Amino acid sequence: MKKTFFIFIIAILFFSCNDDDHDCPDNEFVGSWKLIEVLADPGDGSGTFIPVESSRTLTFKNNGIITTNTSLCNPYSDEIRTSGSYDVLEKKIYTNCEGANISSISFNMENEYLILDFFSLEGYSQKFERVQ
Repeated sequence: MKKTFFIFIIAILFFSCNDDDHDCPDNEFVGSWKLIEVLADPGDGSGTFIPVESSRTLTFKNNGIITTNTSLCNPYSDEIRTSGSYDVLEKKIYTNCEGANISSISFNMENEYLILDFFSLEGYSQKFERVQ
């Protein structure tokens, strides 16, 4: 019985996901995403997503790192490239921003789209589509 249990544990460890750059099938966020719409609510809950022309991309890596060609610290800026880490279970991005204006960003999937929800009194979200 102990031998069977030991073999079972070894098999689980062998086939489980690890922190290397191979795709982990349980992480639907891994890959690159392009910004396609933003939602800036006026504060009354009536805001809707509006299409935007943007070159902003995010890349979720399998090792828990997220990179962007723009800023995670300021959702309105295209000037500063930043990176951070993310937690799939908490659905949070943790930024490396100085001054911690934005220390974390919530994210989730809606259909095939990635939604980032920035903390704001009025509500501000970004919608991304997968590019890779």
